Amino acid sequence: MKWLLAIFTVMLLVTQYRLWVGEGSFADIARLERQLAEQQHKNTALERENRQLLREVRSLKEGTDGVEAKARYDLGLIKEGETLFIFLDQDKQKTPEQAQREKE
Repeated sequence: MKWLLAIFTVMLLVTQYRLWVGEGSFADIARLERQLAEQQHKNTALERENRQLLREVRSLKEGTDGVEAKARYDLGLIKEGETLFIFLDQDKQKTPEQAQREKE
């Protein structure tokens, strides 16, 4: 009878150890749930960014307006007869060339 009680006690301790400390324990599950929530948040942000990029690609494919807007904004291009004025923030003081180099 004492052996049976000792065996059951050891089995109980082993199962309790795995429940509280080992792989698949409560702490492990909580950690995995936190990782899952963080990854879902990152995925949502990336999906939003992908949708924005897809809209931009469609705009560039569908006509010249998107290409012109991109060239004007990113490269600072202007049409003949236009004058370009650049207003710098007091905080940033960067030229378009510096901003372009930072993007690359």
